[in-house]
Amino acid sequence: MSHDGVGQRAVMRSVAFLSAGALALTGCSSKDPAGKPLAGQDIAPAVRAQVADGGTLRWAVDSVPETLNTFQADADATTSRVAQAVLPSMFRLDGKGSPEINPGYLESAKVVDTEPKQVVLYKLNQQAVWSNGREIGAADFAAQWRALSGKDSSYWTARNAGYDRIQRIQRGANDLEVKVTFARPYADWRSLFTPLYPKEVMGTPDSFNDGARRKLKVTAGPFMVKKIDRKADRITLTRNPRWWGRPAKLSQLELRAVPRDERADELAEGKLDLAEIEPDLAHRIVLAARPQGTSTPLQGPDGSQALRRFEVRKSFEPAYTQLALNGADGPLADERVRRAVARALDREELAKAVLKPLGLPAVPVGSHLALAGQPAYADNSDALGGQDTKEAQALLADAGWVRGGPVTDQAEKGEKAAGSKGKKSEDASQGGDDGTYIVGEDNKARAADHKAPGEADREKKHPEKRKEHFAQDGRQQLKQGGAPGAYAPMGTAAPAAAPAGPLAKNGKPLTLTFVLPTGDGSETLRTVADRIRRMLDRVGIRTKLKKVSDDSYFKDHIASGEYDLALYSWPSSAFPATDARPIYAKPVPAADGSLNVEQNYTRVGTDQVDQLFDQALSTLNESESRSLIRKADSRIWATAASIPLYQRPQLTAAKKNVVNGGAFGFQTPMYEDMGFLKKGAKASASAKPRS
Repeated sequence: MSHDGVGQRAVMRSVAFLSAGALALTGCSSKDPAGKPLAGQDIAPAVRAQVADGGTLRWAVDSVPETLNTFQADADATTSRVAQAVLPSMFRLDGKGSPEINPGYLESAKVVDTEPKQVVLYKLNQQAVWSNGREIGAADFAAQWRALSGKDSSYWTARNAGYDRIQRIQRGANDLEVKVTFARPYADWRSLFTPLYPKEVMGTPDSFNDGARRKLKVTAGPFMVKKIDRKADRITLTRNPRWWGRPAKLSQLELRAVPRDERADELAEGKLDLAEIEPDLAHRIVLAARPQGTSTPLQGPDGSQALRRFEVRKSFEPAYTQLALNGADGPLADERVRRAVARALDREELAKAVLKPLGLPAVPVGSHLALAGQPAYADNSDALGGQDTKEAQALLADAGWVRGGPVTDQAEKGEKAAGSKGKKSEDASQGGDDGTYIVGEDNKARAADHKAPGEADREKKHPEKRKEHFAQDGRQQLKQGGAPGAYAPMGTAAPAAAPAGPLAKNGKPLTLTFVLPTGDGSETLRTVADRIRRMLDRVGIRTKLKKVSDDSYFKDHIASGEYDLALYSWPSSAFPATDARPIYAKPVPAADGSLNVEQNYTRVGTDQVDQLFDQALSTLNESESRSLIRKADSRIWATAASIPLYQRPQLTAAKKNVVNGGAFGFQTPMYEDMGFLKKGAKASASAKPRS
C-alpha cells in the first residue's frame, strides 16, 4: 500500500456535469482494455535448489510498528509485511495484481450457492496448523468475523468492509471445511480472511485491542516472530518449525527501521542487504557498478565503492500519484475551473519527467480504480479530455474568470485571494520556511533563492545534468477497506516565470493554494509541482505554494480540507469496489453538522458513482462487476477532482547475491523462497522459485 508523502499510517486500505452519453465508457470492444503491467517483478528469481540454506537477510523498513494487528488504525506498512510472513492469507496477489488461491492454506475456495444467499466454501490445506499445534479451522474464521463485523464496539477495529455482510460461519462437512454465508451478496469475498489471525487474538476485545499489538504468540507462516527490539529498531523473524510448506530458506529475516536518508550509509557499511531507495542513491549505485578505472565524481570516500556490492532492481509500486483538487469551496467548487486545471496539464510530460530518467515506461495512468494489467483497468481519461490550453482558457472564461480584469486593492495585498477558504497563507508556521510563493510575482533572483545552495549555478553550467527524482513515501490507514492507505509525496516546488496578467473575477485574482510538505526525499515532488505550476500559469491560473511540515501535511491540510491543490498517492487495490468506494464516495452531512468525507479528501462526489460502486460490490458476475467499476471510473474522471498522473516507481537496492527479493511490483513476496544465492549458482530472469 512506502509513503508518497507524509502520513502516520499505512494502510491498508464528484459532481458530474457531463451527460452519460458524453462519457467515454470502455469495455465494449473485443480487445481487453486492461492490457499488461507496465513493468514486471525485478527480484533476481532463482529456483530453490540454487538458494543457500540459512543466513539472515537484513531488510530496511520505514518503522517498527506500534501494532502487529493489521486491523487497527495505527497499523503501518511494516505491520502488513510481518503479517504476510507469519500469518495465513487465503489469497495472494499475482503479477497482475489479481487475487489467487494461496495453496499453503487453501485447497479451494468458491461460491457454491447464490440463492437464497451467497455461500462460499473454503477447503483448507490438510496440514495447516497454528504454531501451537492447533488446526486452523472454522473457529478462527468465526472469531475474526465477530471481531470485524462492526457489531461490537468494544473491538477497536479500523475497518470492517465485507465482514459486515456476513450472516454466519459454520463448519462444513468436516474440520477442513469452512462455510461462510453472506446476508448480502459480496463480490469482493476474496479480500476476506487475509491475513487470518488465530482465535486467541480475535476471540475477545482485550486480546484484539492489546494482545497483538506488541507480540504474536500464535502464528502460522513460514516465519514466526522471534523478537521485537524497539531500542534497536528491528524485528527479527525466524523459521517456523511447524510450517508444513516449503521450508524457509533463510534462518532469519531481520526488518530494520532505517530512515530513507540514512540508507546509503547503512548499505555502504554492510548493515543492510535489501532496501527501497530514492533515485539519487540508485544513481550512485549504478555509477559505482561501472568497471574499475571509470572516472566518476561519486567514487571516493563517500562509500560509493562499497556500493559496488549492490544492484538496483526496479519496477512499479501498485500505487499512483495524483493531483487532488479540493472542490469544497472557492474557485474549485466550480466544475468548469476544475476541468480547466485538468485540461491545462500535460500528463505525459509529467510522467516522462519522473519515469524516463529511471528507465521505466513513462505512461500516464488512465484510471483511478486500477493500474495497467489489473482486470478492472481501462483508460477512461477521455471522459475528461487531454491537454488543451484553448479549451482550458474557454472553460475559465465561461466560469467568469477574465484575464486582466480589475483586482481590488485588498486582493492585490493578498489578504483575500480567491482560493482555499480565502485564507492568508501562514508564514513559516509549519514548514520552517517563509511558507509561500506565488507564481506570477517572481523575478529571476527570487527564483534562484528557492533553489538548493549552488543549484542555480550548476544548472547554468550543466543544464543537461539536472536530476529528476521521486519523493519519499509515507502511509495513511484507511478505515473502510483493506488496501494500503493514502500516502503523499514529500517536497516543495521551485517557482516559475510570471504570467502576462492574472485572471480575475469580482475583484479577486484566481490564485490557488498548492500545499506541499517539506522534508527529505522531495526531488520528484519539486519537479512535478514546478511543472504543474508552469502549466497552470500558461492559462492564467496563479498558484501560491504553501510549505508545511511533514507531520501536519495530511492531518492538518489534506484531511481537514485546508488546500486547493495537493499531490499525494493512492494504492491500487485488487478489490476496488470495496477499497476505493470511501475514497470517491459523495460526502454527506453528519449529525453534528460537519461533513463526513470518509477518505474523499477532494470533497467531490456524485450519487451515480456511489450507485455504481454499490452495484459492482453486489454483482457476483466478475465481468459485469468490472464493467461497473470502469463506468464509475469514467464518471470520476468527469468530475475533474482527482487527476491521476503516473504510477509510482519502485527502486530497491539489493546485494547482488540476494535472490527472490527486490522490487516486487504487484505480486505478494514469497518469503519462504527469499535468500542468498549458492556459490557458483546464477539467478535466471526466467526462473520460477517453486521447484
